[in-house]
Amino acid sequence: MTGIVLFVVGILAAVLGLGISIALHELGHLFFAKRFNVRVPQYMIGFGPTIWSFKRGETEYGFKLLPLGGYISMIGMYPPEPGDKAKAAGTGMFSRLIQDGREASAETIMVGEDDRTFYRLPVWKRLLIMFGGPIMNFVLAAMIFSIVAVGFGVYQPTTTVGDVYECVVPAGSEASTDECDEPSPGAAAGLLPGDTITSLNGSPLSGWDELQSTIRVSADVPLTLTVERGDETLDLTVTPRPNEIYVTDPQTGQVVEDENGNALTETVGFVGFTAVSAREQQDLTFVGEMYWDNLTSVANVIVTMPERVVQMFQAGFLGAERDPYGPMSVVGVGRITGEVVSMEDTPVLDRVATVLSIVGSLNVMLGVLNLVPLPPLDGGHIAAALWDGLRRWWARVRGKPDPGPFDAAKLLPVTMVMATILILIGALFIFTDIVNPISLFSSP
Repeated sequence: MTGIVLFVVGILAAVLGLGISIALHELGHLFFAKRFNVRVPQYMIGFGPTIWSFKRGETEYGFKLLPLGGYISMIGMYPPEPGDKAKAAGTGMFSRLIQDGREASAETIMVGEDDRTFYRLPVWKRLLIMFGGPIMNFVLAAMIFSIVAVGFGVYQPTTTVGDVYECVVPAGSEASTDECDEPSPGAAAGLLPGDTITSLNGSPLSGWDELQSTIRVSADVPLTLTVERGDETLDLTVTPRPNEIYVTDPQTGQVVEDENGNALTETVGFVGFTAVSAREQQDLTFVGEMYWDNLTSVANVIVTMPERVVQMFQAGFLGAERDPYGPMSVVGVGRITGEVVSMEDTPVLDRVATVLSIVGSLNVMLGVLNLVPLPPLDGGHIAAALWDGLRRWWARVRGKPDPGPFDAAKLLPVTMVMATILILIGALFIFTDIVNPISLFSSP
């Protein structure tokens, strides 16, 4: 029963973390909008019917039924159609959509508020308002990663030996120690669990990375390991054997293939032991590495999104195996967080640090995703503002009159199409995370 309760607590922690992240994202937009005197009628978390709200000043703050995002509404998002073009507007679906958008925008502007509209702001102010949301997510992620790495510490492999493999076992096969034809180099050299390797070839070790990298490039080259075993200090000679392994992508963990689709391999040195990991507090350089790893991972998912959608469809409807490094919906993130919190044998500090890391990664994802230059994402509004500034600048360079604000309402058909695509992708990911979830402990 305790495990179930903890699992539910983990899910609630994920929902809370996502809710706070969304709220702060919208707060970033709200801060700059208020700073530049744009009237903001609503600040809402979620979509659909309002379930609770209150009004402070001229802004209504509240929660809506579907907690799948949030928004702030600003008056005058779209400029009016110049001249008599509105009268000549077409009657097609997209033309009507554009005209309805303009009319809805005009209805938000009360008498005397023309100077408080969004579209009248200088380009740099519009950019700050739209960048405000992602900036909040990036700052929050940096704070969380700093707390985890600098405050809690991160598990890192040490030079203390964990397990020593007794045999050299070919990849993909199973063998017992009774059938051992070739002892591993580590076992042959006399390494034992608990040994701490302090020196390599007579030089003090800086850490696990130096030891591992030296072993990898030392196939068939004898190495002298100085180890501390209890009160003894011993010198052991070990000769790494050549071992062919697959080349994997450091970001995704997937096997790298050549242009013909064949898996790439490399030959490295193999000794045959594992390292004991210990929690170590890191510096801000490590925080930067965490941040960069998350940024590149999210960027890779976005760039390969069409392929990811196909994979999710195959996993959801055809029973294909899930990519453990692939994208997840909020349902998948909640499940993983629930599993982390319910690991009763894991220290509480480790569970808290893991949940915080997940929330930090969520904020990186929210920040990067919203910068994609397509409406209705923030990046779409940023692209529109940049285009507006570019066309006005070009008019000045050519000595032409100011062309007026860019008619962003013309992007509403793209907004509708992209919103539909995003909803469908989100529904597919949620469905797949329900019927074929990624699990920490077992494959589906």
